This record gives sequence, structure tokens and C-alpha cells, in this order.
Amino acid sequence: MIKAKSLYHLILYSIFFIIILTSSFTFIIIENAFDEFQEKIKIIKTDYENKQKDLIEADVKKSLKFINYYYNKFKDIKSENEIKNDILEALEKMRENEKLNNYLFIYDFDGTSIYYPISKEYIGKNLYEFKDPSGKKVIKELIDISKKKDGGFVQYIWYKPEIKDDALKISYAHAYEPLNWTVGRGIYLDEINKIVQIKKDEYDEKISNYILQIVSLTVMLVLYSIFIYKNATILIVNDVKEIGKYFKESQKDDLRIKQDRLIFGEFKVIANYAYDAMHNIKDKNTMLRDINKHLEETVNHQTKELQNLIDSQKKFLKNSVHEINTPLSIIRTNIDLLKMNTLKEENKYISNIESGAKIIQYIYDDLSYLIKKDRVDYPKEYIDFSLYLKERLNFFEGIATSNDLHFTTNIDEDIYIKFNRIELQRIIDNNISNSIKYSYAKSAIYVRLTYFKNDFIEFSVKTNSEKIENINKIFDDFYRENNSRGGFGLGLRIVKEICDKNLVIIKLESTDTETKFTYRFRINENTTS
Repeated sequence: MIKAKSLYHLILYSIFFIIILTSSFTFIIIENAFDEFQEKIKIIKTDYENKQKDLIEADVKKSLKFINYYYNKFKDIKSENEIKNDILEALEKMRENEKLNNYLFIYDFDGTSIYYPISKEYIGKNLYEFKDPSGKKVIKELIDISKKKDGGFVQYIWYKPEIKDDALKISYAHAYEPLNWTVGRGIYLDEINKIVQIKKDEYDEKISNYILQIVSLTVMLVLYSIFIYKNATILIVNDVKEIGKYFKESQKDDLRIKQDRLIFGEFKVIANYAYDAMHNIKDKNTMLRDINKHLEETVNHQTKELQNLIDSQKKFLKNSVHEINTPLSIIRTNIDLLKMNTLKEENKYISNIESGAKIIQYIYDDLSYLIKKDRVDYPKEYIDFSLYLKERLNFFEGIATSNDLHFTTNIDEDIYIKFNRIELQRIIDNNISNSIKYSYAKSAIYVRLTYFKNDFIEFSVKTNSEKIENINKIFDDFYRENNSRGGFGLGLRIVKEICDKNLVIIKLESTDTETKFTYRFRINENTTS
């Protein structure tokens, strides 16, 4: 907080604040205008590209109609070579020679150039393996995509006659099967730079006007502040000085301030209030000092007791988690030994014990994470989400079976994500555990992992269960929708914290018959925790 030592300083601070405020407004306006400009440029580029793609596609299809018409009309009259030559001659006559950058091209399916009007030396050459500067096999990709039902577009780098240099280009190609031809037309995308420059000039002019208006307003505010200082603050300072002198004088005697010493009526009232307050302040100072001393001692004592209680709780929880780990490991080890030494047929008692041990293991993992999360770094790594999810489902398989449930999965292969393995396990385990805990008996638990709109990975768990009534509270600490099912009410709170930290989107849907938790992870995740 800024502390003004005088009214003069206060005026200076006010002027400084005005300048900072207007500068901030200027920055915000410029930033918003820039964002708006970038959005417009993006729309312009998209619209331009889509419009040009529609034009070249329509042009190619128009040419194909002519080729098809001519071929069907003369296929029983002329030889195939005569038909090809006639078609090529007709296309050449229809071409607009003055438009160097806009032309039709034809290749046979082997990659040989059949028609390339702007560089006829390429005609007859096989360009199937030709690569552009980025390494893309342009002709091969054009031929391959042309054989699809509706043809397709290919973007690449190609020589532009007008500028005599390479430029970004997009072409539409469609095959004509009777002649084994790939017919295409392209458009260069550098033309959009001219449109962008026009919009940039408009943007610069708009920003200049904004800045001029804000600077003008700032100058007016500064001048007004100076005016106030020159015409009012001098009188105020004089009254303040007189009141200051009176406070010094009141320490020696007990007289009221003379009214004619002050100019403003407000300061005269202040001086009278000050006189009345001086008597009470001296008496109350002593009493207040005693109260503060007693209050400080009480607060310190209570704070110390509360801190000891919190430390004891933390120590108890930490020791409990540590002590659970050893017997839990013994139980898991002996279960594995029992399974190895028993008959091959499944022993339901061993399975039930193993299921219970896994539940304890899952609870242990939750408590362990809860204790360590604020003092341990959880670095991210690339994880095969598909494989890891299958491993966790395998871990819970016995628990689900013992609860008369089964998993129904739809997991796409080779889905990778950059995430911390322990935090990903907490998300998966808590959702699977809750689905087992709250599903109706003899029902399926639906687990799905797939891509969503190319930018996200979607992980979802759906159960046949009762409706969640308090959706807004389900992620709170120690909240349980159904107290009869047990648990600490910490699992979903841990999941919520991890998702918030890593920008994972959570979606919860619950009806009278089923409940679905959906988590959307960003594929290109560039944030840091």
C-alpha cells in the first residue's frame, strides 16, 4: 500500500496512478484489438482457403465432365490415342493463357506428365517419385488420393511462375479411370498475404486512434489534478499544519483550539472531536494495554495447542500409512504363494482374501498420495494409456468378480499421453473402485478410452447405479453419496485436484438408472504443474 507523506505526494501518486491506469487500459485495448485481429485473420485464411478449394474442385469436375463426354462419344469411333490428343488439344484451347498460376494438370497413374501447360518440357517425364522441398512425394500423393471415390486435396510446395520461386500450394485431384488419368488443379496460398496486409494496415490505424484518444484523456486528467493541487491543497496543508501544532500544544495544556486558526469548517469540527478524544485516549490506553497482553497470551497458548494437535494428527496418519504397508505386503506375498501351491482350480476364499487385500492396497495408495502430494514432485512422462488402463483393470478384476460384476471395455490401442504415472493411477483407480462400490449386482461396468475431436483423449466409466443427487458436492472432501458403502470420501477429491492441476476436463452425468464419469485429457499438453 502506498503511503503519502503529504498532500503534495498524494497528488503525485494520483498522477502516477492515472498514468498507470491509462497505460493498463491502453494495453488491454491493444491486446483485445490484437486478439480480434488474429481471429479475423484466422477466419479470412480459412474462408479464403475453403473458397479456393471449392473453386478448383468445381473446375476439375467440370473438366472431367467434358473428358467423360468426349470419351463416351468417340470411344467406338476413334482410337484411344486420338481421343486423348483431342481432349488435350481442347483443354489447351480453353485455358486462359494470361493466368500463369491457374492451370489444369494431368498425370497417368504411373506418374508420367500428360498435360502441364506452363512447363511443357515436363510432359512425357515420369515424376512419380518427385519430392517437394519438404520431402513430400507430391505426384504420388495426388495420384493416390485421386483414386478415392470423391478425389481429394493435397497441400505441398511447388514452383510459382509469377514470382519464379517456390510457394505453398493446395491441389484437388480426381481420377478418370477409363484413361488411367489423374486430373487436377491447384491454387497458390500466398495470395492471402496481400489480404492479411490490408487488414493489418486497418488494425494499425485503429490502434493509433485508440492510443491518441487515451493519451488525450490522460493529459486532461493530469492537468485537472494539477489544477486541484494548485487551488485547493495549499489551504488544506495550512489547516493540517495548524492542527498538528495544536496536538503538540495539547500535550502541555488542556485548552481547545482557537477557531480562527483554521479556515475550513470541517477541520474545526475535527479539532473539537480531537479535544474530546484526547481525554478518553489516555484513560483507555492503559486498559487496552492490559487487555492486549492477556489476549496475546491466550491466543499464543491456544495456537500452540492447536498446532500440537495438527502435528499429532499428521504424524498419526503418516505412521498409520507406513505401518499398513508392511502387513499389506506380507498378505499380498502369502496370497501369491498360496495361489502357487494350491490346485489350479480357483479357490473362492483365496480370491476373496486377495480382493480384500487389493482394496486395502488401493486405500493405502490414496492415503500415501494424500500425504506426499504437497511435498513431492510428480514429473510427467509419456505413458501408453491403453496398456496402463488394461493393467489397472486387471488389478481390479478379482474385486469386481467377487462383487458379482464384470468389465465391458472399449479401449483403442496405442493411445499415448504425457502425464505422471502415479497421478494417472489415482484417476483410474478411484473411478474403477467407485464403479465397483456403487454398481448394481450382476451388472456391467463400461470402460472406454478413445480419441475425441483430434485434440483430446477421452476416458469414461459408466455404471448401472443409483442417481447421484448432489453432483456439486461429489468432489468435496470426505463427502460420500451413500454412507452405507464405506470409504473415506477422499478419492474423488484427489481426482479433482489432479484434474484441475493438469487441465483435465471432468464431465459427470447421472440418471435414475446409470452414472457416467468422463475425463478429457489434452493431447498436446504444454502446461506445467
